[in-house]
Amino acid sequence: MSGHDSSGARSGIGPTPFLQGPFLQMEGVALRYGGAEGTLALNETTLSVARGEFAAVVGPSGCGKSSLMKLVTGLLPCTAGSIHVAGSPVNGPLKIVGMAFQNPTLLPWRNTLLNTMLPLEIVRPHRHRLRRQWESYVAQAKELLAAVGLAGFEEMQPWMLSGGMQQRASLCRALIHRPELLMLDEPFGALDAFTREELWGVLQNLWLARKFTCVLVTHDLREAAYLADRIFVMSARPGRIIADHRVDLPRPRTLEGTFEKDFIDLVHVIRSEISRLRAEAPSAPPARVG
Repeated sequence: MSGHDSSGARSGIGPTPFLQGPFLQMEGVALRYGGAEGTLALNETTLSVARGEFAAVVGPSGCGKSSLMKLVTGLLPCTAGSIHVAGSPVNGPLKIVGMAFQNPTLLPWRNTLLNTMLPLEIVRPHRHRLRRQWESYVAQAKELLAAVGLAGFEEMQPWMLSGGMQQRASLCRALIHRPELLMLDEPFGALDAFTREELWGVLQNLWLARKFTCVLVTHDLREAAYLADRIFVMSARPGRIIADHRVDLPRPRTLEGTFEKDFIDLVHVIRSEISRLRAEAPSAPPARVG
């Protein structure tokens, strides 16, 4: 696998030290849709992510990035290979995971606060404590909403919020039960460029404060370089990991830093890899698998 080594001294916080041993481990994973003769979406996919690490997965459209997310969270079983999270095999939906998607999917009949608290009604042990510890949980939810700039919007219905505000609430909902693993599937893809870049900073601050393990699936290479410690590049379908880039840039990262040479060089390297993959991919009828 190839890597990227950023050079030059910088001020600020250096690369985050991680605990030994992988928190997420995929070994030789394959996924086929539609039975033995169906579409092979992933094949021989192998990667590992350390506890507390922020990883991004990028690649050409249809390479299986979203399929990988479904496998890791246990929403789909793999056809071959193995997946372990926190030392245990993934045999079904995980309880220690939070998820956010491109569409915030907030419930229209709930206000912002109650949308944020929804996982507490479902996930153990919170669902058994929620009623008797209601005020404590409400305080936690308000604190989290304030951290993403939504203080004062707790009673607002989703339709009263902008797209960026809805996505902030979606991030809070994904984190309210303090998951060990956060999976993000194009969470900012539908937003305008200014809002998207603002939310990069919001997400980075949440991660720096809580140090959950995070896997971000994205088409935006600048987003991956801004947020991630590791960037995995996937091949065209059937998807597999063909490059693993360590992002050796200090934190906290800023938008100004995205115009610096090391940042631009990393993005160009990965863009060139994906362009080559597109050129080498055999022509075939389009199929949306990830």
